[in-house]
Amino acid sequence: MAPPVEMALILASLLGLALLLRRWLGRARLYRIIFEADTPAGKAFDVVLLLAIVASVLAVMLESDPRLRGLYLAPFETLEWGFTLLFSLEYALRLLCVGQPIRYATSFYGLVDLLAILPTFLGLILPGSQSFLVVRILRLLRIFRILKLGEYLKESDLLWQALVASRRKILVFLLTMITLVIVIGALMFLIEGEAGGFVSIPVGIYWAVVTITTVGYGDVAPITPLGRFVASAVMLLGYSIIAVPTGILSVGLRDAHRQRSQSSRRLSRRCLRCACSSHDDDARYCKSCGTALQSEL
Repeated sequence: MAPPVEMALILASLLGLALLLRRWLGRARLYRIIFEADTPAGKAFDVVLLLAIVASVLAVMLESDPRLRGLYLAPFETLEWGFTLLFSLEYALRLLCVGQPIRYATSFYGLVDLLAILPTFLGLILPGSQSFLVVRILRLLRIFRILKLGEYLKESDLLWQALVASRRKILVFLLTMITLVIVIGALMFLIEGEAGGFVSIPVGIYWAVVTITTVGYGDVAPITPLGRFVASAVMLLGYSIIAVPTGILSVGLRDAHRQRSQSSRRLSRRCLRCACSSHDDDARYCKSCGTALQSEL
């Protein structure tokens, strides 16, 4: 049977099974199980899902070993298709239980879920694409919700706000650093030349980047007294430059935290239709799609 036909039959079978499960459980109940971790069924679903993700990633990594792949090729292929079918069914159920499937499909988690199953199906047409299956490790981000570590996600939002607010300062710093390493690289090329291993200005720029970031590979090093003097100055300059982005980010974090403190406290209630969360305390309708919020999902 041709690979496209096999793919179509598999997808049709999974969609039919997903529709049966939705009809049996009901959309609201299915939504609570899949998207909410506050109920025993929802927590059990997420824990089983995380274990399957970890097992699938380990299987992909072990299969990359030529010796193991030669000895256990058939079991690896069976496991891979088993995990792919499981994740494909889960993805179909997620799309079926939300009111706006396109909104979820284009969200971050929706795209990650799709990328987690595509490589195996593409492997029917493009051999070797299974290597991209390690993207499933991104799905472990759901552990923050399952283990009640939502505060970490809030802090990541705070960090992102600080980065966005400081983007111009960071851009100016990066442009300054690029200019600086170009000047230092050209200077070292003139001082050392080919005798010291600085055969071109790009090599000098590479040395400047390695030195000013305090990495110091040692594959290229100055040999003249003047070159070593300049290198010492660049090393000391590198230590002082490290503090600059730290200070920029610290100020951004302080400002972002101040804005958050002044804003109203928010709850983490999800909309049954679009899965949007973080509504205001007194919100009665979803701020994204306008659907009436339920007191308990």
